Amino acid sequence: MLSLDPHPLLCARAFVTTFPKPLGECEVPGWLHELHLESAAAPLVRSEELRGAVRDLLRHGGYKPTGRGKPSSEYLARAAGEGGLPRINLAVDACNAISLHSGLPISVVDLERARAPLRIGVAGAFERYVFNASGQEIDIEGLLNLFDAAGPCANAVKDAQRTKTHPGTLRTLSVLWGVVGHETQVERAAAWYRELLERAGAATATA
Repeated sequence: MLSLDPHPLLCARAFVTTFPKPLGECEVPGWLHELHLESAAAPLVRSEELRGAVRDLLRHGGYKPTGRGKPSSEYLARAAGEGGLPRINLAVDACNAISLHSGLPISVVDLERARAPLRIGVAGAFERYVFNASGQEIDIEGLLNLFDAAGPCANAVKDAQRTKTHPGTLRTLSVLWGVVGHETQVERAAAWYRELLERAGAATATA
């Protein structure tokens, strides 16, 4: 269900999650929120080497991953260091826990809001989209993105508002924006991510 354009640095992993009931009705276990802390015991450790490699990945197409345009995983690390991550829903909370400890940016989209076909590729000139409910836009020219039939909808910096999860979400697609040379970290992150979701009652399948 997901195709990837050729890219020399990308080592992406993706899977679909089906929740037993709408996200607004899914309880988020306490053990998952404990993983939002920097000090939590985790089987993964992020590194400065990987942080630099992720920036190189985003920079490859001409995008500048700095300032407000830096990878989402860097925002999460900063938020955790300042007191913890925001609580949103089971899908996003699990994503954030994995991203925090692995150092990999991750996207999560609602599969009912995304329209097939889906592919990963680099955004062209002047492409942009709204990324929050306030209507703010991100310029994604040169940045790797997940595209659906309507255009770009997620990336390693900010996901599009139109395909974000909501209380009625039942199925999601998660994309781990991994980097060549760090395949072991990517595989371990994907496996742990699916393990946490399944422990919380969801079912996962490779995309």
